[in-house]
Amino acid sequence: MPDLPQALREPHEAKKWPECRRNFLHLAAGAAALPAVSRAAGAQSYPTRPVRIIVGFPAGGGADVVARLMGQWLSERFGRPFIIENRAGAGSNLGTEAVVRAPPDGYTLLQATATNAWNATLYDNLNFNFLRDIAPIASIIRVPFVMVVNPSVPAKTAPEFIAYAKANPGRLTMASGGNGSPAHVSGEMFKMITGVNMVHVPYRGAAPAVTDLLAGQVQVMFDPIVTSIEHIKAGKLRALAVTSATRSELLPDIPVVGEFVPGYEATGWQGIGAPRNTPADIVEKLNKETNAALADPKMKARLLDLGGTPMPMTPADFGKFIVEYTEKWAKVIQAANTKAE
Repeated sequence: MPDLPQALREPHEAKKWPECRRNFLHLAAGAAALPAVSRAAGAQSYPTRPVRIIVGFPAGGGADVVARLMGQWLSERFGRPFIIENRAGAGSNLGTEAVVRAPPDGYTLLQATATNAWNATLYDNLNFNFLRDIAPIASIIRVPFVMVVNPSVPAKTAPEFIAYAKANPGRLTMASGGNGSPAHVSGEMFKMITGVNMVHVPYRGAAPAVTDLLAGQVQVMFDPIVTSIEHIKAGKLRALAVTSATRSELLPDIPVVGEFVPGYEATGWQGIGAPRNTPADIVEKLNKETNAALADPKMKARLLDLGGTPMPMTPADFGKFIVEYTEKWAKVIQAANTKAE
């Protein structure tokens, strides 16, 4: 796992998942363990009927849009329908559990997201263990956020904001779409590493949070670039920095937080998972076709329009990424003493 800043390396009574980590990486590496003849035989016949991709969020959201883009691509490549099924509820846990309980035959897939990794810490009594029960198939997209402030905030840069916040401890409010939302956990990491004291104001969804940010009722938010960019261009919000490790093509003139706050990096992601014990040849075939989509210029352009960049990986690499991501954010979530609403 890459080196983390000191604030994330210190223990916070963090949960540890040594057994789940081993099981998850084992699932991810399973495709390489079967004989080539077995893999080829199974891959030739799959799929013979429609495949469901379950999305744990309502239709129209980011995960739903990406799933439909990928579902259309896979339908065309395989000659069988890949049907998107929205099962929203409990922070995507209802949809995830439906996939966990499904037969491991490749005909029920999960649109996995960063929320699945965060939920491992946010929820105490889940009926499944994401790292143990979902086999990683293919990563799709990585999505950065942008640190935006209402123009009434005098800071023009991230360092100026940090100085202003430290000079006014507890007076700045940080909006989010709810406890455990992307904006919340990204902001908590910023608070942890910089030591600034901001008051978290959770809303029931990102839309009302942005509305109040525009009105000056709250001062700062870590928002997906695609939902803030028009407000930034119109001068209604001021972008201070993006949260990814490198600058965004959508906001090329805006620096990254890490340029001023060493070790800070916060991005969401999406990918495809399946019930554990899904045949390795099916995992391998789905991974191959997903990566082919991510190499397509039109698909790359569509993902950029959604504020993200393609993230092609092997199943093993995707599994390793998810384990490390889960462990990294567990420290942040526990240090903030955050639980799901």
